[in-house]
Amino acid sequence: MSLRGKAAIAGIGEFRPSRYTEGATTLGMLAEVARMAAADAGIELGEVDGLITESFAESPFMAPSTVVEYLGLDVKFAEVVDLGGATGAGMALRAAMAIDAGLCETVICTTAARRERRTTEGPKRSAGSGWAGRRTDRTPYAEFEMPYGAIGANFGYAMIANRYRHEYGVTPEQLAKIAVAQRYNACHNPDALFFGQPITVEDVLNSPVIVDPLHMLEIVMPVAGAAALVVTSARKAKKLKKRPAYILGGGEHTTHRSLTYAPSLTDTAIKAAADQAFKTGGIRRKDIDVASLYDCYTITVLLTIEDAGFAKKGQGGRFVDQHNLQFDGDFPLNPHGGQLSFGQAGLAGGMSHVTEAARQVMGRAAGRQVKKCEFAFVNGNGGIMSEQVSLVLGAER
Repeated sequence: MSLRGKAAIAGIGEFRPSRYTEGATTLGMLAEVARMAAADAGIELGEVDGLITESFAESPFMAPSTVVEYLGLDVKFAEVVDLGGATGAGMALRAAMAIDAGLCETVICTTAARRERRTTEGPKRSAGSGWAGRRTDRTPYAEFEMPYGAIGANFGYAMIANRYRHEYGVTPEQLAKIAVAQRYNACHNPDALFFGQPITVEDVLNSPVIVDPLHMLEIVMPVAGAAALVVTSARKAKKLKKRPAYILGGGEHTTHRSLTYAPSLTDTAIKAAADQAFKTGGIRRKDIDVASLYDCYTITVLLTIEDAGFAKKGQGGRFVDQHNLQFDGDFPLNPHGGQLSFGQAGLAGGMSHVTEAARQVMGRAAGRQVKKCEFAFVNGNGGIMSEQVSLVLGAER
Protein backbone atom coordinates (compact mmCIF):
# COMPACT_ATOMS: atom_id res chain seq x y z
CA MET A 1 0.00 0.00 0.00
CA SER A 2 1.29 3.46 -0.87
CA LEU A 3 0.16 6.67 0.81
CA ARG A 4 1.82 8.87 -1.76
CA GLY A 5 -0.48 11.60 -2.96
CA LYS A 6 -3.17 10.80 -0.41
CA ALA A 7 -2.62 13.17 2.55
CA ALA A 8 -0.62 16.17 3.67
CA ILE A 9 0.33 18.13 6.77
CA ALA A 10 -1.42 21.45 6.28
CA GLY A 11 -1.16 23.16 9.67
CA ILE A 12 1.16 23.28 12.67
CA GLY A 13 0.62 24.43 16.23
CA GLU A 14 3.43 24.38 18.78
CA PHE A 15 4.21 25.91 22.15
CA ARG A 16 7.62 27.23 22.94
CA PRO A 17 9.17 24.78 25.44
CA SER A 18 9.29 25.97 29.03
CA ARG A 19 10.72 24.53 32.21
CA TYR A 20 7.36 24.54 34.00
CA THR A 21 3.67 25.26 33.55
CA GLU A 22 1.78 27.24 36.14
CA GLY A 23 -1.90 26.40 36.54
CA ALA A 24 -2.23 24.80 33.10
CA THR A 25 -4.09 21.57 32.45
CA THR A 26 -3.01 19.05 29.85
CA LEU A 27 -6.51 19.12 28.37
CA GLY A 28 -6.33 22.87 27.99
CA MET A 29 -2.92 22.65 26.35
CA LEU A 30 -4.06 19.93 23.95
CA ALA A 31 -7.03 22.04 22.93
CA GLU A 32 -5.14 25.29 22.57
CA VAL A 33 -2.39 23.86 20.38
CA ALA A 34 -5.04 22.10 18.27
CA ARG A 35 -6.74 25.44 17.68
CA MET A 36 -3.37 26.90 16.70
CA ALA A 37 -2.83 24.15 14.14
CA ALA A 38 -6.29 24.65 12.63
CA ALA A 39 -5.75 28.41 12.39
CA ASP A 40 -2.36 27.83 10.79
CA ALA A 41 -3.97 25.59 8.18
CA GLY A 42 -6.64 28.20 7.53
CA ILE A 43 -9.55 25.93 8.42
CA GLU A 44 -12.41 26.11 10.88
CA LEU A 45 -12.74 23.53 13.64
CA GLY A 46 -16.05 22.55 12.09
CA GLU A 47 -14.15 21.17 9.12
CA VAL A 48 -12.27 18.71 11.32
CA ASP A 49 -13.75 15.21 11.18
CA GLY A 50 -10.90 13.23 12.78
CA LEU A 51 -8.97 13.47 16.04
CA ILE A 52 -5.89 11.62 17.30
CA THR A 53 -4.60 12.36 20.77
CA GLU A 54 -2.83 10.81 23.74
CA SER A 55 -4.00 9.66 27.15
CA PHE A 56 -3.54 12.39 29.74
CA ALA A 57 -3.93 12.97 33.46
CA GLU A 58 -7.39 14.53 33.34
CA SER A 59 -8.74 11.73 31.17
CA PRO A 60 -6.77 8.47 31.34
CA PHE A 61 -9.77 6.82 29.70
CA MET A 62 -11.95 8.09 26.82
CA ALA A 63 -9.34 10.71 25.96
CA PRO A 64 -10.49 11.37 22.37
CA SER A 65 -14.10 12.00 23.34
CA THR A 66 -12.93 14.33 26.12
CA VAL A 67 -10.95 16.45 23.67
CA VAL A 68 -13.75 16.30 21.10
CA GLU A 69 -16.21 17.60 23.68
CA TYR A 70 -13.83 20.30 24.90
CA LEU A 71 -13.21 21.60 21.38
CA GLY A 72 -16.78 21.16 20.20
CA LEU A 73 -15.83 18.77 17.39
CA ASP A 74 -17.96 16.20 15.60
CA VAL A 75 -15.65 13.52 14.25
CA LYS A 76 -15.92 10.30 12.24
CA PHE A 77 -12.56 8.97 13.37
CA ALA A 78 -10.98 9.15 16.84
CA GLU A 79 -7.98 7.38 18.29
CA VAL A 80 -5.38 7.35 21.06
CA VAL A 81 -1.78 6.61 20.07
CA ASP A 82 0.56 5.24 22.72
CA LEU A 83 3.98 4.71 21.16
CA GLY A 84 6.15 6.76 23.50
CA GLY A 85 8.45 9.06 21.56
CA ALA A 86 7.17 7.59 18.29
CA THR A 87 3.66 8.83 19.05
CA GLY A 88 3.88 12.04 16.99
CA ALA A 89 5.06 10.25 13.86
CA GLY A 90 2.57 7.45 14.57
CA MET A 91 -0.27 9.97 14.74
CA ALA A 92 0.65 11.48 11.39
CA LEU A 93 0.89 8.03 9.81
CA ARG A 94 -2.48 6.92 11.21
CA ALA A 95 -4.13 10.15 10.11
CA ALA A 96 -2.88 9.58 6.56
CA MET A 97 -4.08 5.97 6.61
CA ALA A 98 -7.51 6.98 7.91
CA ILE A 99 -7.84 9.59 5.18
CA ASP A 100 -6.72 7.11 2.54
CA ALA A 101 -9.31 4.62 3.83
CA GLY A 102 -12.07 7.21 3.42
CA LEU A 103 -12.87 7.36 7.13
CA CYS A 104 -12.36 11.11 7.35
CA GLU A 105 -10.77 14.01 5.48
CA THR A 106 -9.20 16.36 8.03
CA VAL A 107 -7.54 15.15 11.23
CA ILE A 108 -6.06 17.03 14.15
CA CYS A 109 -3.20 15.24 15.91
CA THR A 110 -2.43 16.81 19.27
CA THR A 111 0.12 16.21 22.06
CA ALA A 112 1.03 18.09 25.23
CA ALA A 113 3.03 17.83 28.44
CA ARG A 114 2.76 20.01 31.49
CA ARG A 115 5.45 20.10 34.14
CA GLU A 116 4.95 21.24 37.71
CA ARG A 117 7.55 22.66 40.04
CA ARG A 118 8.60 20.39 42.85
CA THR A 119 7.33 21.26 46.30
CA THR A 120 8.52 20.17 49.72
CA GLU A 121 5.97 17.36 49.52
CA GLY A 122 7.28 16.32 46.09
CA PRO A 123 5.60 16.66 42.70
CA LYS A 124 2.00 15.64 42.32
CA ARG A 125 1.53 12.52 40.21
CA SER A 126 -1.47 10.72 38.87
CA ALA A 127 -1.90 7.02 39.57
CA GLY A 128 -0.41 6.06 36.24
CA SER A 129 2.29 8.71 36.02
CA GLY A 130 6.03 8.35 35.75
CA TRP A 131 8.07 5.94 33.65
CA ALA A 132 5.78 3.12 32.61
CA GLY A 133 3.17 4.21 35.18
CA ARG A 134 5.01 2.30 37.87
CA ARG A 135 2.24 2.46 40.50
CA THR A 136 -0.16 0.48 38.33
CA ASP A 137 2.29 -1.50 36.20
CA ARG A 138 1.68 -5.24 36.49
CA THR A 139 4.01 -6.40 33.72
CA PRO A 140 7.00 -8.75 34.04
CA TYR A 141 9.18 -5.64 33.65
CA ALA A 142 7.69 -4.16 36.81
CA GLU A 143 7.95 -7.41 38.74
CA PHE A 144 11.39 -8.61 37.78
CA GLU A 145 13.40 -5.59 36.62
CA MET A 146 12.26 -2.38 38.26
CA PRO A 147 12.95 -3.63 41.82
CA TYR A 148 16.60 -4.00 40.84
CA GLY A 149 16.99 -0.45 39.55
CA ALA A 150 15.94 -0.78 35.91
CA ILE A 151 13.87 2.40 36.10
CA GLY A 152 13.68 5.18 33.56
CA ALA A 153 15.57 5.28 30.30
CA ASN A 154 19.10 6.41 31.19
CA PHE A 155 20.32 2.97 32.22
CA GLY A 156 18.97 1.34 29.05
CA TYR A 157 20.53 3.77 26.61
CA ALA A 158 23.80 3.60 28.54
CA MET A 159 23.76 -0.18 28.07
CA ILE A 160 23.10 0.31 24.37
CA ALA A 161 25.94 2.81 24.09
CA ASN A 162 28.36 0.49 25.87
CA ARG A 163 27.36 -2.47 23.73
CA TYR A 164 27.77 -0.41 20.56
CA ARG A 165 31.22 0.71 21.66
CA HIS A 166 32.14 -2.92 22.29
CA GLU A 167 30.84 -4.21 18.96
CA TYR A 168 31.81 -1.40 16.62
CA GLY A 169 33.67 1.33 18.42
CA VAL A 170 32.70 4.99 18.61
CA THR A 171 34.64 7.73 20.33
CA PRO A 172 33.17 10.06 22.97
CA GLU A 173 34.12 12.94 20.68
CA GLN A 174 32.05 11.56 17.81
CA LEU A 175 28.95 11.25 19.99
CA ALA A 176 29.56 14.71 21.45
CA LYS A 177 29.65 16.22 17.94
CA ILE A 178 25.99 15.24 17.53
CA ALA A 179 25.00 17.28 20.58
CA VAL A 180 27.18 20.22 19.51
CA ALA A 181 25.66 20.37 16.02
CA GLN A 182 22.13 20.34 17.41
CA ARG A 183 22.98 23.12 19.86
CA TYR A 184 24.28 25.14 16.90
CA ASN A 185 20.90 24.64 15.25
CA ALA A 186 19.07 25.61 18.43
CA CYS A 187 21.04 28.85 18.50
CA HIS A 188 19.28 29.70 15.22
CA ASN A 189 15.84 28.85 16.63
CA PRO A 190 14.51 31.49 19.06
CA ASP A 191 11.91 29.02 20.35
CA ALA A 192 14.51 26.49 21.48
CA LEU A 193 15.07 26.11 25.21
CA PHE A 194 18.83 26.50 24.74
CA PHE A 195 18.70 29.35 22.23
CA GLY A 196 21.79 31.53 22.56
CA GLN A 197 23.75 28.92 24.53
CA PRO A 198 26.33 27.31 22.22
CA ILE A 199 28.44 24.39 23.43
CA THR A 200 31.65 22.67 22.35
CA VAL A 201 32.76 19.06 22.27
CA GLU A 202 34.81 19.83 25.37
CA ASP A 203 31.70 21.16 27.13
CA VAL A 204 29.88 17.91 26.43
CA LEU A 205 32.73 15.70 27.60
CA ASN A 206 33.31 17.82 30.71
CA SER A 207 29.64 17.69 31.73
CA PRO A 208 28.82 15.19 34.49
CA VAL A 209 28.53 11.52 33.60
CA ILE A 210 24.95 10.55 34.43
CA VAL A 211 25.16 6.84 33.56
CA ASP A 212 28.44 5.68 32.05
CA PRO A 213 29.17 6.52 29.23
CA LEU A 214 26.42 9.15 28.86
CA HIS A 215 27.22 12.73 29.83
CA MET A 216 24.58 15.21 30.94
CA LEU A 217 24.76 17.15 27.65
CA GLU A 218 24.06 13.94 25.71
CA ILE A 219 20.71 13.51 27.43
CA VAL A 220 17.46 15.44 26.87
CA MET A 221 16.05 17.87 29.38
CA PRO A 222 12.34 17.27 30.15
CA VAL A 223 10.26 20.42 29.68
CA ALA A 224 6.65 21.48 29.26
CA GLY A 225 5.15 22.07 25.86
CA ALA A 226 2.62 21.04 23.23
CA ALA A 227 2.50 20.35 19.50
CA ALA A 228 -0.25 19.58 17.01
CA LEU A 229 -0.74 18.94 13.32
CA VAL A 230 -3.58 19.19 10.86
CA VAL A 231 -3.40 16.31 8.39
CA THR A 232 -5.85 16.54 5.52
CA SER A 233 -6.49 14.99 2.13
CA ALA A 234 -4.15 15.97 -0.68
CA ARG A 235 -7.20 17.25 -2.57
CA LYS A 236 -8.11 19.65 0.21
CA ALA A 237 -4.50 20.61 0.92
CA LYS A 238 -4.11 21.91 -2.62
CA LYS A 239 -6.99 24.35 -2.04
CA LEU A 240 -5.50 25.87 1.12
CA LYS A 241 -3.44 29.05 0.98
CA LYS A 242 -0.23 27.73 2.56
CA ARG A 243 2.10 25.21 1.00
CA PRO A 244 1.57 21.77 2.58
CA ALA A 245 4.02 18.96 3.37
CA TYR A 246 2.80 15.76 1.72
CA ILE A 247 3.08 12.47 3.58
CA LEU A 248 4.69 10.32 0.90
CA GLY A 249 5.55 7.17 2.83
CA GLY A 250 5.52 5.60 6.26
CA GLY A 251 6.62 2.53 8.13
CA GLU A 252 6.33 1.15 11.64
CA HIS A 253 7.90 -1.67 13.65
CA THR A 254 7.74 -2.62 17.35
CA THR A 255 9.87 -5.43 18.78
CA HIS A 256 9.85 -5.27 22.60
CA ARG A 257 9.13 -3.21 25.68
CA SER A 258 11.79 -4.20 28.20
CA LEU A 259 15.41 -3.98 27.12
CA THR A 260 15.79 -7.54 28.39
CA TYR A 261 13.70 -8.76 25.45
CA ALA A 262 15.28 -6.60 22.77
CA PRO A 263 16.37 -8.81 19.85
CA SER A 264 19.59 -6.79 19.71
CA LEU A 265 21.04 -3.74 21.44
CA THR A 266 22.70 -2.46 18.28
CA ASP A 267 20.39 -3.52 15.42
CA THR A 268 17.02 -1.86 15.82
CA ALA A 269 13.49 -1.88 14.44
CA ILE A 270 14.30 1.40 12.71
CA LYS A 271 15.58 -0.53 9.69
CA ALA A 272 12.22 -2.18 8.96
CA ALA A 273 10.28 1.05 9.58
CA ALA A 274 12.60 3.15 7.42
CA ASP A 275 12.74 0.61 4.61
CA GLN A 276 8.95 0.61 4.46
CA ALA A 277 8.78 4.42 4.53
CA PHE A 278 11.21 4.78 1.63
CA LYS A 279 9.58 1.96 -0.33
CA THR A 280 6.05 3.30 -0.02
CA GLY A 281 7.22 6.88 -0.57
CA GLY A 282 9.18 6.02 -3.71
CA ILE A 283 12.09 8.13 -2.45
CA ARG A 284 15.76 7.20 -2.20
CA ARG A 285 17.98 7.98 0.78
CA LYS A 286 20.15 10.25 -1.33
CA ASP A 287 17.08 12.37 -2.16
CA ILE A 288 16.57 13.37 1.49
CA ASP A 289 17.37 17.02 2.20
CA VAL A 290 16.83 17.03 5.96
CA ALA A 291 16.77 14.30 8.61
CA SER A 292 14.55 14.84 11.63
CA LEU A 293 15.60 12.04 13.98
CA TYR A 294 14.39 11.34 17.51
CA ASP A 295 17.28 12.23 19.79
CA CYS A 296 16.67 11.39 23.43
CA TYR A 297 20.39 10.53 23.59
CA THR A 298 23.30 10.97 21.21
CA ILE A 299 23.57 7.19 20.79
CA THR A 300 19.95 7.15 19.57
CA VAL A 301 20.88 9.47 16.72
CA LEU A 302 23.91 7.38 15.79
CA LEU A 303 21.87 4.17 15.64
CA THR A 304 19.16 5.89 13.61
CA ILE A 305 21.63 7.23 11.06
CA GLU A 306 22.82 3.67 10.53
CA ASP A 307 19.58 1.71 10.70
CA ALA A 308 17.69 4.22 8.55
CA GLY A 309 20.26 3.52 5.85
CA PHE A 310 22.32 6.71 5.75
CA ALA A 311 25.46 4.93 6.92
CA LYS A 312 26.56 1.31 7.08
CA LYS A 313 26.29 -0.54 10.38
CA GLY A 314 29.23 0.34 12.58
CA GLN A 315 30.15 3.38 10.49
CA GLY A 316 28.03 5.95 12.34
CA GLY A 317 31.00 7.52 14.08
CA ARG A 318 32.87 7.89 10.80
CA PHE A 319 29.72 9.36 9.23
CA VAL A 320 29.57 12.03 11.94
CA ASP A 321 33.23 12.89 11.33
CA GLN A 322 32.76 13.09 7.56
CA HIS A 323 29.57 15.17 7.52
CA ASN A 324 28.40 18.51 8.83
CA LEU A 325 25.17 17.93 10.78
CA GLN A 326 24.28 21.60 11.14
CA PHE A 327 21.22 22.94 9.32
CA ASP A 328 23.57 24.69 6.87
CA GLY A 329 25.80 21.62 6.47
CA ASP A 330 25.78 18.75 3.99
CA PHE A 331 23.59 16.48 6.20
CA PRO A 332 21.13 18.77 7.98
CA LEU A 333 20.02 17.00 11.17
CA ASN A 334 17.26 18.29 13.47
CA PRO A 335 17.43 21.95 12.37
CA HIS A 336 15.19 23.01 15.28
CA GLY A 337 17.85 21.81 17.71
CA GLY A 338 16.41 18.39 18.34
CA GLN A 339 15.08 17.45 21.73
CA LEU A 340 18.64 17.67 23.05
CA SER A 341 18.57 21.44 22.61
CA PHE A 342 14.97 22.35 21.70
CA GLY A 343 13.62 20.44 24.72
CA GLN A 344 11.67 17.23 25.31
CA ALA A 345 8.07 18.06 26.16
CA GLY A 346 6.80 14.53 26.69
CA LEU A 347 5.13 13.12 23.58
CA ALA A 348 5.15 16.64 22.12
CA GLY A 349 8.94 16.33 22.06
CA GLY A 350 8.68 13.49 19.58
CA MET A 351 6.07 15.46 17.65
CA SER A 352 8.58 18.32 17.30
CA HIS A 353 10.51 16.19 14.81
CA VAL A 354 7.39 15.97 12.64
CA THR A 355 6.57 19.67 12.96
CA GLU A 356 10.16 20.62 12.09
CA ALA A 357 10.31 18.35 9.07
CA ALA A 358 7.01 19.77 7.86
CA ARG A 359 8.19 23.35 8.36
CA GLN A 360 11.35 22.65 6.39
CA VAL A 361 9.43 21.14 3.48
CA MET A 362 6.94 24.01 3.62
CA GLY A 363 9.84 26.50 3.53
CA ARG A 364 8.75 28.07 6.83
CA ALA A 365 11.74 27.48 9.11
CA ALA A 366 12.95 31.09 9.10
CA GLY A 367 16.58 31.49 10.24
CA ARG A 368 17.32 27.76 10.12
CA GLN A 369 15.75 26.94 6.78
CA VAL A 370 17.57 24.25 4.82
CA LYS A 371 18.14 25.42 1.26
CA LYS A 372 16.09 23.73 -1.47
CA CYS A 373 14.40 21.37 0.97
CA GLU A 374 12.17 19.07 -1.06
CA PHE A 375 12.18 15.83 0.96
CA ALA A 376 12.48 15.15 4.69
CA PHE A 377 12.91 11.93 6.64
CA VAL A 378 11.42 11.62 10.13
CA ASN A 379 11.98 8.89 12.70
CA GLY A 380 10.16 8.58 16.00
CA ASN A 381 11.50 6.27 18.71
CA GLY A 382 9.51 5.00 21.68
CA GLY A 383 10.67 3.25 24.81
CA ILE A 384 14.25 1.99 24.83
CA MET A 385 14.65 1.63 21.06
CA SER A 386 11.38 -0.32 21.18
CA GLU A 387 8.77 1.34 18.97
CA GLN A 388 9.77 2.90 15.68
CA VAL A 389 7.80 4.97 13.17
CA SER A 390 9.38 6.49 10.05
CA LEU A 391 7.92 9.03 7.64
CA VAL A 392 8.98 10.55 4.34
CA LEU A 393 7.58 14.03 3.68
CA GLY A 394 7.74 15.91 0.42
CA ALA A 395 6.98 19.31 -1.04
CA GLU A 396 5.13 17.68 -3.94
CA ARG A 397 2.96 14.59 -3.95
